[in-house]
Amino acid sequence: MTSLPLISVDPDARGRRPSMPPRHLADLDLPGRQALVTELGEPAFRAKQVSNHYFGRLVRDPERMTDLPAATRERLAGTLLPTLLTPVRELACDDGATRKALWRLHDGSLVESVLMGYPDRVTVCISSQAGCGMACPFCATGQAGLTRNLSTAEIVDQAVYLAGVAASGAVAGSPPRLSHVVFMGMGEPLANYSRVVAAIRRLVAPAPEGLGLSQRHITVSTVGLVPAIRRLASEDLSVTLALSLHAPDDELRDELVPVNQRWKVSEVLDAAWDYAATTGRRVSIEYAMIKDVNDQPWRADLLGRLLAGKLAHVNLIPLNPTPGSRWDASPKPVEREFVRRLRDAGVSTTVRDTRGREIDGACGQLAAAGDTDGDSRAATA
Repeated sequence: MTSLPLISVDPDARGRRPSMPPRHLADLDLPGRQALVTELGEPAFRAKQVSNHYFGRLVRDPERMTDLPAATRERLAGTLLPTLLTPVRELACDDGATRKALWRLHDGSLVESVLMGYPDRVTVCISSQAGCGMACPFCATGQAGLTRNLSTAEIVDQAVYLAGVAASGAVAGSPPRLSHVVFMGMGEPLANYSRVVAAIRRLVAPAPEGLGLSQRHITVSTVGLVPAIRRLASEDLSVTLALSLHAPDDELRDELVPVNQRWKVSEVLDAAWDYAATTGRRVSIEYAMIKDVNDQPWRADLLGRLLAGKLAHVNLIPLNPTPGSRWDASPKPVEREFVRRLRDAGVSTTVRDTRGREIDGACGQLAAAGDTDGDSRAATA
């Protein structure tokens, strides 16, 4: 494990009340940015210039924006590019291919992002909320509870920052360009619906409007907020839906995913199949393998019957236990039998690559440590 440079943060930030950040250019579409610039008495095209630096060149430093008049660089950057994320701790493992960042927001809230480099792509996992209100008992973020929703720009800024890390060549053996974004960090994305959809539109719009990623390379995770899934299907977006199912039966899922007490397995799957039919995109069924809880052969068979013939793929996740948790990962032989039964049912199934265990890889673990360890300990973690 490698500890990357630590940047000091405001020691008084911890005591602040949760609040939304100042407006940032990523909160606005290009016409909105132009209107803001003209309010400053500058020509509208300055908004396009600053946007090109941020989204096109991944530049934030006003001194590097040499196409802007020196007298107005600081003012324009200060208005359009206020600091949203301050690094508290950045850790790397897997020879630098996996890098996790803990950020402190302007109000002291903590969120996490992860960059993962592969030979053919670079993926970032970003947060949509500080904490999470879904209360799944095996999830570190769920145990922490919800602090607040993130702004559109706070969501986008995670991807832009880590796109800059990739562009710097810091991820050896991977392309120098961010290609995939997954909304699988802290929070329930569809509980922050309007800002997440706005963030997706910024991520896929070409520069200077946005980052220029492919819609098909964006994945949005949900525990199953049925009305929001149906709303997302109407957005004319071709992003992948990842459904965190974790149990095929209502009795167990009521415990593991408490929102199931509102929308049962059949309702959630019906919404997912409608999403697949509308978008043509295969649904990813996320299933954390928890020892002696949801890994029984009969549950594999039930899951196989529910998914057989559907436009779906099962992504089995070896549980990354949180400190003090009673939950543990399924043994490998049990995991292999689960996979075999699903595949025998004709269901496409893979096991997620387990990265980042050395750097508190499960969502919420690094934030929990950062909130208790203090900044001085983070420097030597």
